[in-house]
Amino acid sequence: MEMESGVGFDDGDETKGSLWALEQKLDQPMDEEAGRLRIYKLYYTNYISTYKFSAILLLRLAFQSLGVVYGDLGTSPLYVFYNTFPHGIEDTEDIIGALSLIIYSLTLIPLLKYVFIVCRANDNGQGGTFALYSLLCRHAKVKTIPNQHRTDEELTTYSRSAFREHSFAAKTKRWLEAHAFRKNALLILVLVGTCMMIGDGILTPAISVLSASGGIKVDHPKMSNDVVVLVAVFILVGLFSMQHYGTDKVGWLFAPVVLLWFLMIGGVGIFNIYKYDSSVLKAFSPVYIYRYFKRARKDGWTSLGGIMLSITGTEALFADLGHFPVSAVQLAFTVIVFPCLLLAYSGQAAYLMQNKEHVIDAFYRSIPDGIYWPMFVVATLAAIVASQATISATFSIIKQALALGCFPRVKVVHTSKKFLGQIYIPDMNWILMVLCIAATAGFRNKSQIGNAYGTAVVIVMLVTTFLMTLIMLLVWHCHWIIVLIFTGFSLVVECTYFSAVLFKVDQGGWVSLMISAAFLVIMYVWHYGTIKRYEFEMHSKVSMAWILGLGPSLGLVRVPGIGLVYTELASGVPHIFSHFITNLPAIHSVVVFVCVKYLPVYTVPEEERFLVKRIGPKNFHMFRCVARYGYKDLHKKDDEFEKKLFDNLFTFVRLESMMEGCSDSDEYSLYGQETQQSRDFLLKDNVRTYTSSNDLSISSVDSIVPAKSSMHKTVTSPGRQTEFDELEFLSSSRDAGVVHILGNTVVRASRESRIYKKIAIDYIYAFLRKICRENSVIFNVPHESLLNVGQVFFV
Repeated sequence: MEMESGVGFDDGDETKGSLWALEQKLDQPMDEEAGRLRIYKLYYTNYISTYKFSAILLLRLAFQSLGVVYGDLGTSPLYVFYNTFPHGIEDTEDIIGALSLIIYSLTLIPLLKYVFIVCRANDNGQGGTFALYSLLCRHAKVKTIPNQHRTDEELTTYSRSAFREHSFAAKTKRWLEAHAFRKNALLILVLVGTCMMIGDGILTPAISVLSASGGIKVDHPKMSNDVVVLVAVFILVGLFSMQHYGTDKVGWLFAPVVLLWFLMIGGVGIFNIYKYDSSVLKAFSPVYIYRYFKRARKDGWTSLGGIMLSITGTEALFADLGHFPVSAVQLAFTVIVFPCLLLAYSGQAAYLMQNKEHVIDAFYRSIPDGIYWPMFVVATLAAIVASQATISATFSIIKQALALGCFPRVKVVHTSKKFLGQIYIPDMNWILMVLCIAATAGFRNKSQIGNAYGTAVVIVMLVTTFLMTLIMLLVWHCHWIIVLIFTGFSLVVECTYFSAVLFKVDQGGWVSLMISAAFLVIMYVWHYGTIKRYEFEMHSKVSMAWILGLGPSLGLVRVPGIGLVYTELASGVPHIFSHFITNLPAIHSVVVFVCVKYLPVYTVPEEERFLVKRIGPKNFHMFRCVARYGYKDLHKKDDEFEKKLFDNLFTFVRLESMMEGCSDSDEYSLYGQETQQSRDFLLKDNVRTYTSSNDLSISSVDSIVPAKSSMHKTVTSPGRQTEFDELEFLSSSRDAGVVHILGNTVVRASRESRIYKKIAIDYIYAFLRKICRENSVIFNVPHESLLNVGQVFFV
């Protein structure tokens, strides 16, 4: 452990070294015993201060996580008992059975499965369906767009573990990679979970806000239900209209509101247990679950659809994990959320034991008169916070799908400079608002919305279970018996709930299925079109022999300026380039092929973002620049992106002249960190040089450190002179102007294609391309320097 000013502690010789360091610091000699005691004291002081700081920080993060992670789960007491008994309560013993089911549902799913197991499967802190998929993509070749290169695996965020050749994990990996059908099945599974999460983002605000607004009618029984719906719609419009401000400006309110909410529902629960019927606490015995099903039979089984709502928000808990460590989330749940929820449900059950006719408004009816309106205000604020958390999770998961080519191009806006994950998607925001208001005004009651909500939640949980099975095998390397126990136990519980919600498909559950099916078609068709476009680019790319045959001028007039040719290919020359120079008589003096690609990592550090290569001999002045992003990263504005691109290009030219044995290569690459020293012609990091045009062989040049004084000499070497000449040429070309050349590829279904393929490509995909944002808008390319090159291909 390091101490201040280099003083450390260990046994043996290291203690003597620490003693010497201590003497140097104090500027006085010390005997060995006194020095050892002083070092012990420094060590102990530092350890205690670090421990205190960590504990305080953990408590603060746990407090903050309440507002972001647990808002949705915490508002479930507003509507659970009504959705469990929508037709009323016949026997008070049913209340005990339902409460017992709620207790063990909260214990098994949110507490044991998610908080203590699934949350540990995060991708460097990021949660959600696509985070699990990105982990799998790093540990097995299951990504359907094969645009990754082995240099991508050297990123600091590209963490993965190795396993033995003949292990069960290796066999699972080979089985998964063996057929494209299995890869597509895994992708569809992930898309289903994503679409259900989008449905969750639509239905959570609807049921939470409508349930909270229902408190008005409880105090005014003669009020029409239309007024409650109108108030809920008004709140929803305000909620979605404020999304563009982001949660950063008002997020500091979330945690206090949710903490107050949990404390109030827990306190009211204790009051009701004491006042009405403390015998409800016997529901902690699982025997009453058996008695409940034996007595209620089919009705008890279908009531599981309402019990299911007690654990809604669990998936949002995992999706919103990004800003908090797992330990903080676990602490907040075990200390605050879990006990308060148990008290809240037990208190409602105690009230219903004597007032079973009030089940439709059990939450508000059970509130003491003295705190009714404060409770109503806090409930409304908690519902808004819960809706905000789910909407934010929906934006995040859409951004991840967009990065992996599974969602049409939409505008993504960062709403916070401090937090990377806080984003706003305008197009999706208004679509979510319209669908949410339609669900609220269309159903007009909590029961049918709850049925739709429960269907979406249980399907997401099933998807997570299947993905976790692969994570435990490929990432955690768990023994197959442990994996079998986890998977079997999870499937038994979740399939039981799933069978119950199937009974309620015709009572509102069809809504979530229809919404998710529509988004699934959109996402899969878009991904299919993206794959076909990429395959076309791969199969029609231009050979290096053809480029070399054109000569230094490429057979055309080279005009001053730099042409940035955007392509999806990370290697090779795209067909768009040959199409361009075939139809136009001139090309820029410098050509840079720019590939912006997303990797299955949550972020790519700025210093590792760019990969620069040279294409052809130096006098061709052709380069390739691959810009790599993670699914959490946001492509910056064009001027900033362009500046960093050229900075890396110039650095590459400087470092290229220092590389030994690279003068005869046709293609070069630079991969490594760009530091201030490298800008000053001082390279201390490793530089990897790919000497073949196909990147098949690798040679390393380590610790190239040219004499700094040589740079100030009047006489320069030919290599240095060549380097200065090319840098000056690049600078003058940049000053002459930069033109962005984008391919506008139109995909068409061939004549012999089947009818479903023609509908998917010629109608759905074509329509999505028309309404989604153009690449030029995504890249923030100014119109005056944009050049589109059109081409058509048939699939």
